[in-house]
Amino acid sequence: MTYTYRHPRPSVTTDVLVFSIRERRLHVLLIQRGVDPFAGQWAIPGGFLRMDEDLADCAARELKEETGLDELAGLPLTQFRTYGAVDRDPRGRVISVAFLTLVPSDHLTVRGMSDASAAAWFAFDTLPPLAFDHAQILEDGRAHLADLVNPSISDSASVVFDLLPEAFSLSDAQNVFEILRGEALDKRNFRKWFDATWPLVETGETTTGPGRPAALYRRDTTGRD
Repeated sequence: MTYTYRHPRPSVTTDVLVFSIRERRLHVLLIQRGVDPFAGQWAIPGGFLRMDEDLADCAARELKEETGLDELAGLPLTQFRTYGAVDRDPRGRVISVAFLTLVPSDHLTVRGMSDASAAAWFAFDTLPPLAFDHAQILEDGRAHLADLVNPSISDSASVVFDLLPEAFSLSDAQNVFEILRGEALDKRNFRKWFDATWPLVETGETTTGPGRPAALYRRDTTGRD
């Protein structure tokens, strides 16, 4: 395919923010750049769009190429913002389209591949210095993630079930929401809303360990979504 343009063309990249909860803290997946610019610095996984490629396909491809996450194939990615500051990339005029996703990561193995020398999970409150404008992209992505799990938005908030065990207590659910929201939630109001938003079924089992046993629930997938 041949293209002819009268005007200069900027390059386009995609960046993918992969969030997860690990050890009761919000984490994000980063790669260590193996090439200039910013060789050796940590960054959000991503790369350049091919001329015949859809944006979401580019995001998924770059994520797999740089982190080796085959397990994320077909995972829905949310496009949340575009970044186009003139000087955001020292290589030239580069516009980046940012995506995010939220995944359970306990059984995922990441490794640096392609032009990434390493890949690792970082707690969001202890991030290393980041390349490009990725610190700003992460801040924006964190805010967008909190909006997605706002208790007033029941459809998008259902993502929390991917981060809970099949049988969970209401305290488990509230803890996940608080981590993703980045704020404490009123116990009584949260549980009233949570129970009214999704159909739950008691398993007949309770939590074990210190403290008063709490009932365990599972989501009733035969009811309303």
